[in-house]
Amino acid sequence: MRKKRVAVLGATGSVGINTLRVIERFPDRFEVAALTAYNNISVLQKQARRFKPDYLAFSREHFSCLKEKFGRNVDFFDVETGLAELVARRDIDIVVIAMSGAAALAPFLRAAQAGKIIAPSNKEALVMAGDIIMAEASKAGARVIPVDSEQSAIFQCLDGRKDLADLKSIHLTASGGALCNVPLAKQDKLSMRQILAHPRWRMGAKITVDSATLMNKGFEVIEAMRLFDLTADQVDVLVHPEAVIHSMVEFNDGACLAQLGVTDMRLPIQYALTYPDRLPTGLRHLDLAELKTLTFKKPDTRTFPALALAYHVAKKGGIFPAVLNAADEVAVEAFLQGKITFTSIYKVVEKVVMNFKTVKMPSLRNIQQADQESRLKAKGYLKG
Repeated sequence: MRKKRVAVLGATGSVGINTLRVIERFPDRFEVAALTAYNNISVLQKQARRFKPDYLAFSREHFSCLKEKFGRNVDFFDVETGLAELVARRDIDIVVIAMSGAAALAPFLRAAQAGKIIAPSNKEALVMAGDIIMAEASKAGARVIPVDSEQSAIFQCLDGRKDLADLKSIHLTASGGALCNVPLAKQDKLSMRQILAHPRWRMGAKITVDSATLMNKGFEVIEAMRLFDLTADQVDVLVHPEAVIHSMVEFNDGACLAQLGVTDMRLPIQYALTYPDRLPTGLRHLDLAELKTLTFKKPDTRTFPALALAYHVAKKGGIFPAVLNAADEVAVEAFLQGKITFTSIYKVVEKVVMNFKTVKMPSLRNIQQADQESRLKAKGYLKG
């Protein structure tokens, strides 16, 4: 069996690091072709020494330093402008998109056009332009196998099927984030540390804040619509604090299939890399007798209005998902810098979304323009 060559975009984050741990477990199946990072150059250097990739991408300010260390054996790319070119290389089979933010749009789209196997944990690209990406993937024969635990669960329940005529709906589960039981009136009284203390997952600051507002779950609703060709009314959200059932699908006959597993990112990552094979993970198995109780409840959109706003955007479609994502990135960054309160995140995002003009059937250029304009509007509201 020829080894699959893997490019890991965002190699120094939690998903990237766990991807490399999976690859390390199967040296007869995979080898690292490319690693990319923005700022964590010290970790990238250690990874490059360990996995010896043919390609590295990072910011230009570090070029001279890293070329001196790896220049003889490695081709270098600018992480700001070169990722689309990198993922299209013929000697790359699988592209793991572990980087966050709208910057993933260009490499995701190019990987789809190049017919690659794509394992995305990035939501933003699919939220912004998922219809375009999935259409290009279908045209080029690319396979998109999600790495996010919820989307991976849906993919697994459907076993990769594309004919979904008998599917009634899907149920995305949410742990509820750090503020699951905190009333709206008390949310601004919490410290940054409390808000960033996710009960189940260790993630970057931005996605942890989005989990606390439930905006992240709203993004997942839009993401699921793109991945599985669903309407907003077919995607339901359930708060499930135990985070054991990662998501469920319900069919027209009333049958419901759920995917359960321990909360470890290596499970969905490995499944995406080895699909359709299932191989031992080396992780502990789920002890059903130990669980005792699984609880579910509807999310409270009065306490967490970001989820309701995301559903509103999902139904409007067009450029509005890109507007939502851009405004949220700006507002969350402002919160993390201590410039606004936690509840002000939603207020800024809502203002941008509700004051944006509709563009029917947007092109990629329209989406990119809306992204930039939304960021400017959000920054303007922040100043005001």
